[in-house]
Amino acid sequence: MSSTKNNWPGVTLIDHPLVQVKLTQMRDAAAGTQVFRSRLTQAATLMVAEVTRDLSTRPCVVRTPMADHTGAALARPLIIAPIMRAGLGLMEGMLHLLPDAGVAHIGMFRNEETLRPETYYFKAPANLAEADVLVVDPMLATGWSATAAIGQLKERGAKSLRFVCLLSCAQGLEQLRAAHPDVPVFTAAIDPELNAKGYIVPGLGDAGDRYFGTVG
Repeated sequence: MSSTKNNWPGVTLIDHPLVQVKLTQMRDAAAGTQVFRSRLTQAATLMVAEVTRDLSTRPCVVRTPMADHTGAALARPLIIAPIMRAGLGLMEGMLHLLPDAGVAHIGMFRNEETLRPETYYFKAPANLAEADVLVVDPMLATGWSATAAIGQLKERGAKSLRFVCLLSCAQGLEQLRAAHPDVPVFTAAIDPELNAKGYIVPGLGDAGDRYFGTVG
Protein backbone atom coordinates (compact mmCIF):
# COMPACT_ATOMS: atom_id res chain seq x y z
CA MET A 1 0.00 0.00 0.00
CA SER A 2 1.31 3.42 -0.90
CA SER A 3 1.10 6.60 1.08
CA THR A 4 2.17 10.16 0.45
CA LYS A 5 3.99 12.40 2.88
CA ASN A 6 2.62 15.91 2.49
CA ASN A 7 3.37 19.39 3.77
CA TRP A 8 1.89 18.59 7.20
CA PRO A 9 4.53 17.30 9.63
CA GLY A 10 3.32 14.17 11.36
CA VAL A 11 0.50 13.59 8.86
CA THR A 12 0.42 10.64 6.45
CA LEU A 13 -1.92 10.88 3.45
CA ILE A 14 -2.99 7.38 2.42
CA ASP A 15 -3.46 7.55 -1.34
CA HIS A 16 -4.01 3.88 -2.17
CA PRO A 17 -6.31 3.71 -5.24
CA LEU A 18 -8.82 1.40 -3.55
CA VAL A 19 -9.11 3.69 -0.54
CA GLN A 20 -9.71 6.66 -2.83
CA VAL A 21 -12.37 4.76 -4.79
CA LYS A 22 -14.21 3.76 -1.61
CA LEU A 23 -14.04 7.34 -0.34
CA THR A 24 -15.42 8.71 -3.60
CA GLN A 25 -18.35 6.28 -3.41
CA MET A 26 -19.04 7.43 0.16
CA ARG A 27 -19.00 11.10 -0.84
CA ASP A 28 -21.84 10.52 -3.33
CA ALA A 29 -25.04 11.96 -1.82
CA ALA A 30 -27.01 9.28 -3.70
CA ALA A 31 -25.27 6.47 -1.79
CA GLY A 32 -27.69 4.89 0.69
CA THR A 33 -26.94 3.55 4.15
CA GLN A 34 -25.96 0.07 2.93
CA VAL A 35 -23.43 1.41 0.41
CA PHE A 36 -22.03 4.02 2.80
CA ARG A 37 -21.69 1.51 5.63
CA SER A 38 -19.97 -1.16 3.53
CA ARG A 39 -17.56 1.29 1.90
CA LEU A 40 -16.57 2.79 5.25
CA THR A 41 -15.84 -0.65 6.65
CA GLN A 42 -13.86 -1.62 3.55
CA ALA A 43 -11.84 1.61 3.54
CA ALA A 44 -10.95 1.13 7.20
CA THR A 45 -9.72 -2.40 6.51
CA LEU A 46 -7.58 -1.15 3.63
CA MET A 47 -6.04 1.62 5.75
CA VAL A 48 -4.92 -0.70 8.56
CA ALA A 49 -1.73 -1.83 6.81
CA GLU A 50 -0.43 1.72 6.48
CA VAL A 51 -1.51 2.83 9.95
CA THR A 52 0.30 -0.12 11.57
CA ARG A 53 3.29 -0.24 9.22
CA ASP A 54 5.95 0.65 11.81
CA LEU A 55 4.59 -1.15 14.88
CA SER A 56 7.30 -2.96 16.87
CA THR A 57 7.47 -6.75 16.80
CA ARG A 58 9.19 -9.39 18.92
CA PRO A 59 10.51 -12.84 17.95
CA CYS A 60 7.92 -15.60 18.09
CA VAL A 61 8.72 -19.29 17.61
CA VAL A 62 6.13 -21.52 15.92
CA ARG A 63 6.25 -25.12 14.79
CA THR A 64 5.59 -25.51 11.06
CA PRO A 65 4.77 -28.94 9.55
CA MET A 66 8.52 -29.23 8.88
CA ALA A 67 10.45 -27.49 11.66
CA ASP A 68 10.53 -24.71 14.21
CA HIS A 69 10.44 -21.21 12.76
CA THR A 70 11.19 -17.87 14.39
CA GLY A 71 8.70 -15.35 13.11
CA ALA A 72 7.16 -12.20 14.56
CA ALA A 73 4.45 -11.16 16.99
CA LEU A 74 3.43 -7.63 17.95
CA ALA A 75 5.57 -6.35 20.79
CA ARG A 76 2.73 -4.39 22.38
CA PRO A 77 -1.02 -4.93 22.66
CA LEU A 78 -3.28 -2.95 20.34
CA ILE A 79 -6.32 -0.94 21.36
CA ILE A 80 -8.77 0.67 18.94
CA ALA A 81 -10.49 3.74 20.41
CA PRO A 82 -13.47 4.84 18.29
CA ILE A 83 -15.01 8.24 18.94
CA MET A 84 -18.71 7.38 18.96
CA ARG A 85 -20.92 7.26 17.04
CA ALA A 86 -19.24 7.43 13.67
CA GLY A 87 -15.92 5.94 14.80
CA LEU A 88 -17.63 2.59 15.29
CA GLY A 89 -17.67 2.10 11.52
CA LEU A 90 -13.89 2.48 11.25
CA MET A 91 -13.44 0.19 14.24
CA GLU A 92 -15.49 -2.56 12.59
CA GLY A 93 -13.32 -2.51 9.47
CA MET A 94 -10.09 -2.49 11.45
CA LEU A 95 -11.14 -5.45 13.60
CA HIS A 96 -11.29 -7.59 10.46
CA LEU A 97 -7.47 -7.49 10.40
CA LEU A 98 -6.92 -6.86 14.12
CA PRO A 99 -9.29 -9.36 15.78
CA ASP A 100 -7.20 -9.51 18.96
CA ALA A 101 -7.28 -5.74 19.57
CA GLY A 102 -8.94 -4.32 22.64
CA VAL A 103 -11.53 -1.58 22.27
CA ALA A 104 -11.92 1.68 24.17
CA HIS A 105 -15.24 3.50 23.72
CA ILE A 106 -15.34 7.29 23.81
CA GLY A 107 -18.83 8.76 23.54
CA MET A 108 -19.02 12.38 22.42
CA PHE A 109 -21.56 14.66 20.77
CA ARG A 110 -21.00 18.07 19.26
CA ASN A 111 -22.73 21.07 20.79
CA GLU A 112 -24.19 22.68 17.66
CA GLU A 113 -23.91 26.17 19.16
CA THR A 114 -20.31 26.08 20.36
CA LEU A 115 -19.13 23.34 17.94
CA ARG A 116 -17.23 21.90 20.91
CA PRO A 117 -17.49 18.25 22.02
CA GLU A 118 -19.28 17.07 25.13
CA THR A 119 -18.39 13.66 26.56
CA TYR A 120 -21.12 11.31 27.73
CA TYR A 121 -19.22 7.99 28.02
CA PHE A 122 -15.69 6.66 28.44
CA LYS A 123 -14.62 3.05 28.95
CA ALA A 124 -11.18 1.65 28.15
CA PRO A 125 -9.10 -1.47 28.80
CA ALA A 126 -6.80 -1.32 31.82
CA ASN A 127 -3.62 -1.71 29.76
CA LEU A 128 -3.68 1.68 27.98
CA ALA A 129 -0.15 2.50 29.14
CA GLU A 130 1.31 -0.68 27.62
CA ALA A 131 -0.64 -0.52 24.34
CA ASP A 132 -0.46 1.12 20.95
CA VAL A 133 -3.75 3.01 20.73
CA LEU A 134 -5.49 3.81 17.43
CA VAL A 135 -7.97 6.65 17.94
CA VAL A 136 -10.46 6.53 15.07
CA ASP A 137 -13.13 8.87 13.70
CA PRO A 138 -14.14 9.21 10.02
CA MET A 139 -13.93 13.01 10.11
CA LEU A 140 -11.36 15.47 11.45
CA ALA A 141 -13.31 18.71 11.06
CA THR A 142 -12.78 21.30 13.79
CA GLY A 143 -10.38 18.93 15.54
CA TRP A 144 -11.89 19.49 18.97
CA SER A 145 -13.36 16.00 19.39
CA ALA A 146 -10.09 14.34 18.45
CA THR A 147 -8.16 16.68 20.74
CA ALA A 148 -10.46 15.95 23.68
CA ALA A 149 -10.53 12.18 23.11
CA ILE A 150 -6.74 11.95 22.94
CA GLY A 151 -6.47 14.11 26.05
CA GLN A 152 -8.75 11.76 27.98
CA LEU A 153 -6.76 8.72 26.85
CA LYS A 154 -3.51 10.36 27.94
CA GLU A 155 -5.00 11.25 31.32
CA ARG A 156 -5.71 7.55 31.80
CA GLY A 157 -2.18 6.51 30.95
CA ALA A 158 -1.99 6.08 27.16
CA LYS A 159 1.45 6.95 25.83
CA SER A 160 1.57 5.62 22.25
CA LEU A 161 -1.31 6.99 20.19
CA ARG A 162 -2.19 7.43 16.50
CA PHE A 163 -5.21 9.22 15.06
CA VAL A 164 -6.93 7.73 12.01
CA CYS A 165 -9.61 9.40 9.88
CA LEU A 166 -10.93 9.22 6.33
CA LEU A 167 -11.38 12.96 5.83
CA SER A 168 -9.58 15.93 7.34
CA CYS A 169 -9.14 19.62 6.66
CA ALA A 170 -6.57 22.29 7.46
CA GLN A 171 -8.44 23.64 10.48
CA GLY A 172 -8.74 20.23 12.11
CA LEU A 173 -5.14 19.32 11.42
CA GLU A 174 -3.94 22.62 12.86
CA GLN A 175 -5.96 22.14 16.04
CA LEU A 176 -4.96 18.51 16.60
CA ARG A 177 -1.28 18.91 15.75
CA ALA A 178 -0.98 21.98 18.00
CA ALA A 179 -2.61 20.20 20.94
CA HIS A 180 -0.93 16.80 20.48
CA PRO A 181 2.19 17.13 18.30
CA ASP A 182 3.35 13.69 19.48
CA VAL A 183 0.35 11.93 17.89
CA PRO A 184 0.77 11.03 14.19
CA VAL A 185 -2.28 11.46 11.96
CA PHE A 186 -3.34 9.15 9.12
CA THR A 187 -5.96 10.39 6.66
CA ALA A 188 -7.19 9.50 3.17
CA ALA A 189 -7.95 13.09 2.15
CA ILE A 190 -7.38 16.69 3.18
CA ASP A 191 -10.35 18.78 2.01
CA PRO A 192 -10.15 22.56 1.54
CA GLU A 193 -12.36 24.03 4.24
CA LEU A 194 -15.13 23.98 6.83
CA ASN A 195 -18.50 25.66 6.37
CA ALA A 196 -20.15 27.90 8.96
CA LYS A 197 -21.65 24.88 10.72
CA GLY A 198 -18.30 23.14 11.09
CA TYR A 199 -18.78 20.55 8.34
CA ILE A 200 -15.98 19.62 5.95
CA VAL A 201 -16.48 20.88 2.36
CA PRO A 202 -16.85 19.09 -0.01
CA GLY A 203 -16.74 16.36 2.65
CA LEU A 204 -19.39 13.67 2.74
CA GLY A 205 -21.98 15.06 5.14
CA ASP A 206 -22.53 13.71 8.64
CA ALA A 207 -20.73 10.35 8.74
CA GLY A 208 -22.61 9.13 11.80
CA ASP A 209 -26.04 9.90 10.33
CA ARG A 210 -25.17 8.30 7.02
CA TYR A 211 -23.64 5.19 8.63
CA PHE A 212 -26.55 4.60 11.02
CA GLY A 213 -29.31 5.71 8.65
CA THR A 214 -30.48 8.63 10.79
CA VAL A 215 -30.31 11.29 8.06
CA GLY A 216 -33.25 13.68 8.02
